[in-house]
Amino acid sequence: MQREFIQAWLAAASDPAVRAELEAVYADVALQVEARGPACWASGRCCNFEASGHLLYVTGLEAAYCIVRHRESSPNAGPIPASGKGDPCPFQSANLCTAHSIKPLGCRVYFCDRSAQDWQHRLSEHGLSQIRALHDARGIEYRYGEWRGMLTAILEDCGEVRSAGQ
Repeated sequence: MQREFIQAWLAAASDPAVRAELEAVYADVALQVEARGPACWASGRCCNFEASGHLLYVTGLEAAYCIVRHRESSPNAGPIPASGKGDPCPFQSANLCTAHSIKPLGCRVYFCDRSAQDWQHRLSEHGLSQIRALHDARGIEYRYGEWRGMLTAILEDCGEVRSAGQ
């Protein structure tokens, strides 16, 4: 991944105005999810992507936002562990999300509740179109990729990668 994209994502994720726009998208999605009232049956097992049979995709801005916000909210927590194929989400600890308030759109709209399957895709596409519009309006390069790969690329660029066991 090109360094200038990564640096632009990190700068945008640190910009209060951009963050407010991204958080407004997340708030809009949260209201729509709340109105539907889905249930979480898996208690975090969906964050173990291979075991649950799905992957999480995010934009570069969303991955950078999670990294920047994690640094701010947990300065003593240490670096985010590198994760790749076969690894669960690096923000998962004992089946709990440690990044619940800063998680990307895909996490916000995914529920294992079968009644949610009818509207999840539409809501995801709606949220992604809003995030894409944010990228376009702000001149932020748009890239969409697998969550762990995006995080790792940004962390490597920042010199912050460490193995999951460290």
